[in-house]
Amino acid sequence: MRSIWNGAISFGLVSIPIKLVNATENHSISFRQIHVEDGGRIRYRKVCELDGEEVTSAEIGKAYEDADGSMIPITDEDLSHLPLPTAKTIEIVAFVPADAIDPLQMDAAYYLSANGVPAAKPYTLLREALKRSRKVALAKYALRGRERLGMLRVVDDVIAMHGLLWPDEIRAPEGVAPESDVTVRDAELDLADALMDTLGDVDMDSLHDDYREAVEELVAAKASGEAPEPADKGAKGGGKVIDLLAALESSVKAAKEARGEEGDEDSGEGGESVADVHSLSDRKASGTSGRKTAAGSGGAAKKSASAPKSTGGKKSTASGTGKQAAKKTAAKSTTKKTAAKKTTAKKQSGSKSTTSRKRASA
Repeated sequence: MRSIWNGAISFGLVSIPIKLVNATENHSISFRQIHVEDGGRIRYRKVCELDGEEVTSAEIGKAYEDADGSMIPITDEDLSHLPLPTAKTIEIVAFVPADAIDPLQMDAAYYLSANGVPAAKPYTLLREALKRSRKVALAKYALRGRERLGMLRVVDDVIAMHGLLWPDEIRAPEGVAPESDVTVRDAELDLADALMDTLGDVDMDSLHDDYREAVEELVAAKASGEAPEPADKGAKGGGKVIDLLAALESSVKAAKEARGEEGDEDSGEGGESVADVHSLSDRKASGTSGRKTAAGSGGAAKKSASAPKSTGGKKSTASGTGKQAAKKTAAKSTTKKTAAKKTTAKKQSGSKSTTSRKRASA
């Protein structure tokens, strides 16, 4: 791997010559901008505002723009004369526990390689000291025209350095958390824990960029003149009010099925019921949305057990009996009315028949 920076690690009075190598690489697919009408490339040209002439990279320098808009030229020689001890040195300033570093500060990652045979012994010394102490080293270094903060740690048999953002570069999360007060019930936490346990660990090497692979297949298909197959977007979602307990329970069941495990959809770990799940309308109607549901018992069972004791159940039964009696009475009344209509129709038919006979005989 090609080094991007040469210098030394300053470890007290010990100096370790090293080379800095990129530890990561970008596999993202990049696109070019084109003119849609004819497919021509769209390019950006660097043009001087004063004379309108295009300039090359060799003709471009640095300048600081003052508050009034004026430009103050700054040369590489000016920067090289700055009192910056870390210009060619990774200066270790402290050793701290790894969990003392906020992951929000993590930036680019590099491998530090011993530069030459004489560097092998002090390099190994620092590596083994970091391993035994179970700490990481905080260091300052300069790269691409600015001083930076870094963290040194051991990866396999190599010392790696993570570039860190300065503490004042981390923004406070003001106004990000939900503003309204939200209460999370024990039953919901139980199901969330069950879902976390069911999903379990993952082999990091098995994770890959599905989107990049899909783009590569799309490019290959279009390059060969084939029509790309439309992707299955799956179920549409978003914007719907859901029952959180039901969603968690379904997630646990789906995760178990994906892992080839058998489990009751109403059960948590160990086969015990974690919570009784109802629709939102049922919860609002029964007024049980604020109650905690204990594991191993269901709200529906409690309702069925308490129904015989309540007087509301008797009224409901009496009301149902009265309605059935009213229906029978209405049915009898309808039958009598139908029979009366038939009798009237027969009489009218008989009278018409007699009248027609009299007219015929006359």
